[in-house]
Amino acid sequence: MLKHIAVRAIFLMIALFFFYILSISQTVPVYSQVRIEAKKVEYTLPYPGILPDHPLYFLKALRDRIIDITTRDYLKKAQLYVLFSDKRTAMAIGLAKKGKWSQASTTISKGEKYFLKIPTLIETSKKQGVSAEGDFILRVKLSNEKHREVLESLIKDAPQGERSGFEQILTLNREIKEKIAPF
Repeated sequence: MLKHIAVRAIFLMIALFFFYILSISQTVPVYSQVRIEAKKVEYTLPYPGILPDHPLYFLKALRDRIIDITTRDYLKKAQLYVLFSDKRTAMAIGLAKKGKWSQASTTISKGEKYFLKIPTLIETSKKQGVSAEGDFILRVKLSNEKHREVLESLIKDAPQGERSGFEQILTLNREIKEKIAPF
């Protein structure tokens, strides 16, 4: 007898739980969820590794420089620059979270300067008869949009005295967007 009551109670609780979930899901308007998702760029920045404020960062910078110098293929170098730029953008986010706004501005600026070289590398590669794949061009454009999104967020969160540096970098980001638009 007690078993039947316990089973009925559990069944009733499960039914009430599902009824509650269904009633909540119908009260949330769908358009508000779509609007939030439309603003976000679906592009994940890579893990940045150690940040420029770390004492051993110079080793990472040296490694990156060696890889840069030894890479000869223009498309591979463009892919490398996308990676370097994305990592520096992620580093800037980490530095901003630590309150190191000046260093964050310098780091993301270096990243955008890497990104500025990409259109020239793609053009040079195309002149030599090797065009970039559509996936890579899409990645470049999404990366540029993600950088813009991060810069706008940093401008919004930065202290008043640090905003002008990020605004100048945002202007550089817009120039890059114009250069990669024809691809």
